Amino acid sequence: MSACVPTRDDHTSRSWRQSNGPGIKRPHSPPPPRRGGRFRIAGADLSASITVFLIAVPISLGLAVAMDAPLEAGLVSAAVGGIVAGLLGGTPLQVSGPSAGLTVVTAELLQIYGWRTTCAITIGAGLLQILLGAVRAARSALAVSPAIVHGTLAGIGVAIALAQLHIVLGGSPQSSAVENALALPALLDRLSPAAPLVGGLTIAILMAWPRLPGRIGRAVRRIPAALASVAIATAVAAVAAPGVARVDLPSWRSHALPELPQGPVLALATAVFTVTLVASLESLLAAVAVDKLTTDRAGRQSTESPAPAVPTAPPVRRSDLDRELRGQGVSNVLAGLLGGLPVSGGAVRSSANVRAGATGRASTVLHGVWVLLAAGLLVTALEWIPLAALAALVMMVGIQMVSYAHIRNVHKHREFPVYGATITGVVLFGVLKGVALGIAVAVVIALHRLTRTRITATDQGGQHLVVVRGQLTFLAVPRLSRTLGRLPQGGDAVVELDGFFMDHAAYETIQDWSNAQTAQGGRVVFTGRSGGRIAEPASAAHSCCRPWTPWRNHHCHGRPEQESVHHRGTRAGAGREHHATPSPSPGTTDTTAADTMTDVTSSSTPTPRAAAPAAEPIPGTPSSTALPATPRRTGAHRLVSGLSSFQRNTAPLVREELARLAREGQRPSQLFITCADSRLVTSMITASGPGDLFTVRNVGNLVPPPGAEAGDDSVGAAIEYAVDVLQVESITVCGHSGCGAMQALLGAKPDNPHTSLWRWLRHGLPSLERMASRHRAWARISGRLPADAVEQLCLTNVVQQLDHLRAHESVSRRLAEGTLQLHGMYFHVGEAQAYLLTEGASAGTCIDEVFAHVGPGDPSGSGELERTSA
Repeated sequence: MSACVPTRDDHTSRSWRQSNGPGIKRPHSPPPPRRGGRFRIAGADLSASITVFLIAVPISLGLAVAMDAPLEAGLVSAAVGGIVAGLLGGTPLQVSGPSAGLTVVTAELLQIYGWRTTCAITIGAGLLQILLGAVRAARSALAVSPAIVHGTLAGIGVAIALAQLHIVLGGSPQSSAVENALALPALLDRLSPAAPLVGGLTIAILMAWPRLPGRIGRAVRRIPAALASVAIATAVAAVAAPGVARVDLPSWRSHALPELPQGPVLALATAVFTVTLVASLESLLAAVAVDKLTTDRAGRQSTESPAPAVPTAPPVRRSDLDRELRGQGVSNVLAGLLGGLPVSGGAVRSSANVRAGATGRASTVLHGVWVLLAAGLLVTALEWIPLAALAALVMMVGIQMVSYAHIRNVHKHREFPVYGATITGVVLFGVLKGVALGIAVAVVIALHRLTRTRITATDQGGQHLVVVRGQLTFLAVPRLSRTLGRLPQGGDAVVELDGFFMDHAAYETIQDWSNAQTAQGGRVVFTGRSGGRIAEPASAAHSCCRPWTPWRNHHCHGRPEQESVHHRGTRAGAGREHHATPSPSPGTTDTTAADTMTDVTSSSTPTPRAAAPAAEPIPGTPSSTALPATPRRTGAHRLVSGLSSFQRNTAPLVREELARLAREGQRPSQLFITCADSRLVTSMITASGPGDLFTVRNVGNLVPPPGAEAGDDSVGAAIEYAVDVLQVESITVCGHSGCGAMQALLGAKPDNPHTSLWRWLRHGLPSLERMASRHRAWARISGRLPADAVEQLCLTNVVQQLDHLRAHESVSRRLAEGTLQLHGMYFHVGEAQAYLLTEGASAGTCIDEVFAHVGPGDPSGSGELERTSA
């Protein structure tokens, strides 16, 4: 990236700003024209197909061994899945083949019905998949709780690993996971070393291959780990263990085709449904994962190669899940007809396809063609592979199906009991019963959460506070009615609702009670968790008071007392509960002592309300009996209110992190020097939190140069401490639009130049001189000139203060060592837009001073900034 920024006129600026990086489509632009027909073979697809083929062959054979099925059936499924699902499926980069998730199910079907009936069951499952795809049921399948889906796959993975462990140890797997676990001690007593050594070697190579170091390691890692492990284990076994059991591919002439299914109709229908369920879920989950991998790859390419001249992979459309389900169904029908295993999308093969650089369907289809050719031409070579090596490969696939990331995710969402129940059910009772057990546990937990509602009532000096924690359903109505019935009739009450759901029965209960209270002279206010009043008519709410940020009411306070209370009462967070809370009865006033409560906010930077509205008289009573008006809050009240809100809402969320920082000390990565202007919220615009920024704020974001008077040592001391003690990695000087200090510098001479303010502002005079100099180019924003002289000085001042920074001895030393970076930043308050000074200007090596726009799509700051500085 060039350090300097060439000067552009308006025309050139417009031309480069309108260009898009490769693979990025403008929202309203037509799709690019197709060239050379619909099916094209790119060089990347050809190389990716070979990579996937080298992975698919050993996995397909290993899964056939795991199912105790004919070995050639695995190759049939791999070829059919690659060619048919590749052409007809809705996920171009997904690679289909023998289903790892159906290993246990297929093995059980083979033991019960035999091979030919199992093929017929596969055909039935494919037809059912086609039907489900035709009625667009794919998205509905994803509505199943992820804890159940991942628990099912993890349970299948456990069963696969237990079964294949027997083959790795030189034995034969039993009919169930429980029997496999119970038979392990007896197998270990009669262990022979040949098969375990071959299996252990395969596992060791699988784990070490991706971690090979150095240049040789990078070159060798281009060979898939699955192929390398099986090939090396085969070579070692040929020399060291010639008697170990090997692959035995029978003649294709003896290959068995399906027959009409024989057995109880209900049992056969259950088998078809089970195969359909597992194969469909596995395929749809793999399709979603492929979409994510493709998006991540496109994001990395656009970040690494922002220039249009650098070629990247063309965009790949998101998956059409219904089409994918139909394509999987057709593949299973053909696989069953040809005597193959059930087919589904595979996460291992698909992720390898994406990472190998595939751009379209050609890679998937070609991989199937290579498998088909290998099945006819490489039989002799395949028969050298030891069964222990294939079993070890499949065992690792099963272990990988138990994902720690999934466990952590379901635990975070408090669904681990569902996940654990599903795994246990699949391992002990089978897939279908395991899924049913997981669904049952999920329903029980959901009902428990709906019924776990706490309702309390307390007397607060004549006013009752009713707190409802949890969801309000008909199950909680008896307790709710009992609690509300104990309150004195006609009294004042505040009902605090902390939940996101209220059904009709609970709504009517609260509404009827509220109407009865107000009819007898009482007043009822409904609030959120931290006191923010809710359920105000939308028409009454002032248009400028919207619950979108914690501080959004700062311009709505202090309104005249004669205004409607509804114009003043809306508080942050109220909008969340409008749909679930009764409205006040006509003619009643929605104001009580709740107005003295502190603000409702869950932000880490809560801001108190400026004033509380006065309480209004109770309807139907003389004015002399009205409650006394609540006094306007002073600055001290605002401070206490804000502190109370922090202790209630924010402190519980950050206490653990602050305790850690208190123990370990501060280790900020940046020194952030900015203006003291109250509109500049550094933590908000930098998305930072406790311990991230070491911040210095002063009037005008000025950095006195070394040697200034002793009264200016505060900024220098902060710089020295941050650079030498805290060892920050970067320093940012941030200016902003409408800076009062810059306006003062541009204004008339002060009446009293000896005040503290003007003695401080003298450090900004070099910025004023820099802007007036004819020997320097004007700073500008993204190719445009500043809007006025104030904005020009704000930009120039940032650049000048960076020069002052470089003059400090500690900063210059770290810059020379290459361990510190300087950044210039400008924040336009009115636009809520940040701009970064280009790299060369921040380093002082470029004469042009350009502040580049930082967009929402530039997480690394490399979007427009890099294009501007290129």
